[in-house]
Amino acid sequence: FERGRDAGAGAFEAQDGDMIVKIFALVASALTLAVPALARAEPVLLISIDGLRPGDVLEADKRGLSIPNLRRFVKEGAHATGVTGVLPTLTYPSHTTLMTGVSPAKHGIVANNSFDPMGMNQGGWYWYAQDVKTPMLWEAATKAGLSTGNVHWPVSVAARGVMWNLPQIWRTGHQDDARLLDALATPGLKAQLEARVGEPYAMGIDESLAADQNRTQFARALIDAHKPDFLTVYFAALDHEEHASAPGSPAAKAVLEKIDALVGDLVAAERQAHPDAVIALVSDHGFEATHSALNLYRPFIDAGLITLGSDGKVASWLAMPWIAGGSAAIMLARPDDAGLKARVKTLLDRLAANPANGIDQIVDHDRLVSMGGNPQASFAVNLKPGFVTDIFRGAAAPVTGPSPVKGMHGYFPGPAALDATLLLLGEGIPAGKDLGRIDMRAIAPTLAKIMGADLPTAQVEALDIED
Repeated sequence: FERGRDAGAGAFEAQDGDMIVKIFALVASALTLAVPALARAEPVLLISIDGLRPGDVLEADKRGLSIPNLRRFVKEGAHATGVTGVLPTLTYPSHTTLMTGVSPAKHGIVANNSFDPMGMNQGGWYWYAQDVKTPMLWEAATKAGLSTGNVHWPVSVAARGVMWNLPQIWRTGHQDDARLLDALATPGLKAQLEARVGEPYAMGIDESLAADQNRTQFARALIDAHKPDFLTVYFAALDHEEHASAPGSPAAKAVLEKIDALVGDLVAAERQAHPDAVIALVSDHGFEATHSALNLYRPFIDAGLITLGSDGKVASWLAMPWIAGGSAAIMLARPDDAGLKARVKTLLDRLAANPANGIDQIVDHDRLVSMGGNPQASFAVNLKPGFVTDIFRGAAAPVTGPSPVKGMHGYFPGPAALDATLLLLGEGIPAGKDLGRIDMRAIAPTLAKIMGADLPTAQVEALDIED
């Protein structure tokens, strides 16, 4: 996993007693000695700030934001004016596109939560990288002879090619979640870094600013101990606050300013380990402010497409919404049943005809797939800005009501409010370069090219970032 100039060096800086980590690194380094390094192989630190809108960086002064570390990327590096995201504009589909260069229709992570109409999975998410159907950047970096690390990136459990992995996963927030992560992380890594940092690693379910601050310490400790050539780090607190208090709220601005300091800490640590590194800072989506909710389950229950038992839980279903914040995939138990499909289409058209429901458009399966969305769905419903798909609330719940959150994403991509962010800084990145509006799928092949790696499955070409 190590490049030739670093092989066998950074892998052995574990603390005394962490023999499992040492052995794992020794085997990985030995295997990599046979892998030829490519001509260009700058190290890359990839940081994701969930929910970061490009305008918050590009118009920081106008919006009253003090974010000097993020502004440094604009002055000294390259930036996109906007990144067109994927369908739906959700965290897990987007982060998987950022790591693969393909749409959700191709990589397979089509939502945050897995489809679970009977509620058996207790709200489980797409945590497992084995669900990804195309190669990810960690694997590409490894094949190019680079060492790799990860701190909390979505869809990273058991990801191929991650040498030092602290994947994102949680279940209940109970202390057993920490034991679960112990079992799924690189053997011995979490305990080794906890000893270095001097405190426990944050629970996976924790999306607070304090958790982002904690994970920054662990990312710095990972850089200091192992100097991975490609490291991914994910921050959740901005997205959490934008849901709670709205995008651009004073509270959201305060969180972003704190995260800016964390970015500065990580850049400094990375530059110490790798003076020639490129730092890529991305986000997964923008945000819409919200005011109203559409409970799609209620009309499906009323139409007999969902049947509830005496306990109020789903007993059987013919058609089911798979909600995604600002949109929903519509799943059919029998997708080839023309009569059932027509029945569902009639219901959706009736809902869309009422402006109070806030439906922007309905697309069928073929159109959805052509847009890169969920190939399992028979239809998809996109809502207008300000509306969200509500959580399931039972047969007596109203169809519409106030939004339970003040900000949302998950809509179809396209509107500027939903644009994601790309900032680049470091070796070979021209200062002040405006890359214009880009396709999110271009980011992974661009980073692969910077690392001297290859990602031939990407659906679009790498960006031209040269002067």
